[in-house]
Amino acid sequence: MSDNDGKKTLGLGGSRPSNVKQSFSHGRTKNVVVETKRKRVVVPKPGTGKPAAGGRGTPTGGDPSKRPAGISDAELERRMKALAMAKAREAEEQAKREAEEKARAADREARRAEIEAKEAEDREREERAKAKAAEEERKREEAAKAKAAAAAAPAAAAAAAAAAPGETEVSRPTSAPRKVDRERDDRDKATKTKPGRGGDGRRAGKLTLNDALTGREGGRQRSMAQMKRKQDRARQKAMGTQVEREKVVRDVQLPEAIIVSELANRMAERVADVVKALMTNGIMATQNQTIDADTAELIIEDFGHKVVRVSDADVEDVITQEPDKAADMVNRPPIITIMGHVDHGKTSLLDAIRNAKVVAGEAGGITQHIGAYQVATDGGTLLTFLDTPGHAAFTSMRSRGAQVTDIVVLVVAADDAVMPQTIEAINHAKAAKVPMIVAINKIDKPAANPDKVRTDLLQHEVIVEKMSGDVQDVEVSAITGKGLDNLLEAIALQAEILELKANPDRAAQGAVIEAQLDVGRGPVATVLIENGTLRQGDIFVVGEQYGKVRALINDKGDRVKEAGPSVPVEVLGLNGTPEAGDVLNVVSTDAQAREIAEYREKAAKEKRAAAGAATTLEQLMANAKENENVSELPIVVKADVQGSAEAIVQAMEKIGNDEVRVRVLHSGVGAITETDIGLAEASGAPVFGFNVRANTSARQTANQKGVEIRYYSVIYDLVDDVKKAASGLLSAEIKEKFIGYANIKEVFKVSNVGKVAGCIVTEGVARRSAGVRLLRDNVVIHEGTLKTLKRFKDEVPEVQSGQECGMAFENYDDIRPGDVIEIFEREEVERAL
Repeated sequence: MSDNDGKKTLGLGGSRPSNVKQSFSHGRTKNVVVETKRKRVVVPKPGTGKPAAGGRGTPTGGDPSKRPAGISDAELERRMKALAMAKAREAEEQAKREAEEKARAADREARRAEIEAKEAEDREREERAKAKAAEEERKREEAAKAKAAAAAAPAAAAAAAAAAPGETEVSRPTSAPRKVDRERDDRDKATKTKPGRGGDGRRAGKLTLNDALTGREGGRQRSMAQMKRKQDRARQKAMGTQVEREKVVRDVQLPEAIIVSELANRMAERVADVVKALMTNGIMATQNQTIDADTAELIIEDFGHKVVRVSDADVEDVITQEPDKAADMVNRPPIITIMGHVDHGKTSLLDAIRNAKVVAGEAGGITQHIGAYQVATDGGTLLTFLDTPGHAAFTSMRSRGAQVTDIVVLVVAADDAVMPQTIEAINHAKAAKVPMIVAINKIDKPAANPDKVRTDLLQHEVIVEKMSGDVQDVEVSAITGKGLDNLLEAIALQAEILELKANPDRAAQGAVIEAQLDVGRGPVATVLIENGTLRQGDIFVVGEQYGKVRALINDKGDRVKEAGPSVPVEVLGLNGTPEAGDVLNVVSTDAQAREIAEYREKAAKEKRAAAGAATTLEQLMANAKENENVSELPIVVKADVQGSAEAIVQAMEKIGNDEVRVRVLHSGVGAITETDIGLAEASGAPVFGFNVRANTSARQTANQKGVEIRYYSVIYDLVDDVKKAASGLLSAEIKEKFIGYANIKEVFKVSNVGKVAGCIVTEGVARRSAGVRLLRDNVVIHEGTLKTLKRFKDEVPEVQSGQECGMAFENYDDIRPGDVIEIFEREEVERAL
């Protein structure tokens, strides 16, 4: 009998049976049938993707015979797409079901919370009603007991006999109060033990946002007064006689911006409540953040208070004063401004009037500062003169001079007539609405023609008396002194018509004509007093600066104790250099002056920041794109007085075009310091000093770091040098010069070269180094350079007109017979601003 007795072995389909011989002890052996299961290997077809991540291979891979019968590739692909769409649909439906389930759960939670709140409210109402009924019952019981005690003794004895032994009516407690006490004890016990319902909160569970905002967890310890108020409220609530505390309505002063904690302090509300109200309105702000006035107004109205809008500018209200009474007004000297074109003799004319030599002290013979002088005429009349620069750069100075003046004397040279700055001075006078007197100067010169001056003035609507107008005109000569008396008479007549008056007994008000930083005296301002009297020791504010008058110096250099209306003086005692054109006002206290100056400085800083910043990202990107191709020449400017620095900065802004511009990194008043050198070195900028010099340390630093310092005393020299330096940044202009034309007669194909045009030069000359354009029907279809220029078989540098040659273009082969080749040369031309 064999080991398997002829029976078929059990096994899995597809397996391979094999015999294994086993050995036992005592030499026994046994044959065992072992089946080896074959592993199915799936080989994907070429071009198919990897099997899906599910672990089972797709039917598209492997042997096509393993697929279901009659399934083609297209059908199989459609089935797989349908399967993928079904899975995606199932995932969407699952997500939708989950979202709906979440929404239903939220709805159920909201309804449950609403029902619980309603039940709690009902329970509280019932408890209040029970407590009230119990209180009324107790009162009735007490009234009944009082009535029974007042009854006759026999009735009391009968009642005592009727009662059980050892028990009286008085000693037996009523059931109603005992029930009320028991309910109250249960309620207090539940309040103490239920989490989150008051009590000490030790078992209140996790911290909520409300608890954190109201300070229930980890906040301050309650004070004794607060605990007492809490007990009183609980007692009133238990008795059902709770009284709402009356709301205190406050007038809250609201500035333009306020910190949240300060707002809560002004409303006498808790900071946490204010922060919570802001969150309710969608504003996430902490107690240390600043909010605007409109937002703060909404919060104040939410808390039931009244808004009183105040502004930071209210600090300047101390400056406004009552108008002067007619009885206090006295006559004041007129303020006359000398205006006109440069070199027309304004300062020389003033010299002749003052019998001084002011012009000799001016660099280049031109006025570069506003000078203020007082002149006493032979008749004893005082006149205040302002001498303004005539150079084109000093527009702002002339404008300031016209604004503070009473009469404008327009100086026009008889040999030069009306010039650009003359027209500008006329416009300033008209804008300031002040009367004008025309002084026709230099009539002593042979080329003088006063009538031409009068005729030219007609074009600008200035009609002099000689032309039947109302503007006075006087012919004068600063050299010979002719006509000066007539000019002073005309000024006195005009001043008499104006009836100029001022009140000298009030706080002084004046205009800063010029300001500078003096090495020995500190900041000095030349002030023209317009009203009131400025005295030594007065506290004043001027623009963004303030100070106390340490000394007053008049136009002759003498110290004075006070300065009345229309008197120009130099004021010492400022804490900084003011801007020319600022208004000086006297105030009562040093604190007021400091507060006003700080407010003005803050407002000016915010204004500068707003002007310099791009409001949106798009504008920032647009500015960066515009400035990408603009070359800048940075410079640092230091001048002797504020007006000169302002004039230089304005002149620098006008230099440049779309490619080059001058940028003033810093401008200031005073000597060139080491700080200025450091700024210039960091930016690679030169330093320009106008009537100032660098100190020793600044000079040494400049030599070490290689910073260029240039000194100037005439403004147009400085402007010309900056123009030349900026012109050097301009890219050279490329100009094209046409040198010849050639016609293509035939096109050849040459190995290793490509297409070569057989041409004849029809005009000019063809050069190898020149640029070329290919014209077809007078349309440029290619611009480039020549690869080869041959005459017969030789490479030549140029071919003259009328000769034949061969040409080939660099990287271009589309050439045809009949095309025209245009030959040109490029040359660079230096540009200037």
